[in-house]
Amino acid sequence: LVQVVAYILMVTDIGKEHEILNQLSKIKGVTEARTVYGEFDLIARVEAGDMRTLDSAVTQIRKIGSVIRTVTLISS
Repeated sequence: LVQVVAYILMVTDIGKEHEILNQLSKIKGVTEARTVYGEFDLIARVEAGDMRTLDSAVTQIRKIGSVIRTVTLISS
């Protein structure tokens, strides 16, 4: 049961976007991930049953070596 939907915006090392995109697809809860242009390089949609599960997914994303910065937007 999905109770929390969040969008994670990421700034990455130059040229690492597609490598990170591949890693995102392996993280539980990531339902979609895309490269984007502008201030951010990638966006991922994460669906979770609770905040603890969301926190786990966000933590895994932030631990990816070439991810410099993230912004998490939790949908209401």
